[in-house]
Amino acid sequence: MTATLPALSDLGARATDLDGLTRIESHPREVATPVILERLRSVYPHDTVYGQFCPVQGYVDAPPRELYEWLADTRSLEEWTYSLRGFAETDEPGLWVAQDRLGDATDIYTRTVANPDAMTVDYHCAWDQGTHLWMIYLMRVVDAQVVLNRPGSVVLWNNCHHPFYDENPYPETAPASRPVWVGDFWDMFSAGHQLELDNLTAIAEYRHDHGLPLTPDWMRS
Repeated sequence: MTATLPALSDLGARATDLDGLTRIESHPREVATPVILERLRSVYPHDTVYGQFCPVQGYVDAPPRELYEWLADTRSLEEWTYSLRGFAETDEPGLWVAQDRLGDATDIYTRTVANPDAMTVDYHCAWDQGTHLWMIYLMRVVDAQVVLNRPGSVVLWNNCHHPFYDENPYPETAPASRPVWVGDFWDMFSAGHQLELDNLTAIAEYRHDHGLPLTPDWMRS
């Protein structure tokens, strides 16, 4: 049996000190929260700027097809998200469960719906239960040569404010001791998602710059 390598193992020691990378292992919530709050400006309230949507976008100096293939694997969330860890496939093919450490003892279920022609990657997720995946993270990888006349990728990411963010529709599935609900963080989504897009960029660009495949060996096993 081949041993499974941990996430970011191909980066070695740089996995803990790579510039632009913010993960819960190196930045506990009490450290990361001020970083996120610094990115928010009270003179521009979230509701005024974003309303029912939360868009973030950025340029990544890495090949678009390779970037798409990395993101299309649900396990990539283990690497570039701030707090999703320990992905394991459930008995239902294509449905994965992990821990969202933002919610302490919280299971998060994810099914990835990807389209290789359009290079769209949609993560259908939910806290606590895997029957109704109502948290939808919509992503698209665009060839930067087409839109910016330069090599690389543009990543577009959007979230919609589903009404379940305001109230947990499945309270019976929630851990009794958990003090927060995912919707409590909605006003921080724009800054938090930009932080995670920075993570994605830092990892992809490091691998590309160092001749490493964007999809690491541990995800190919």
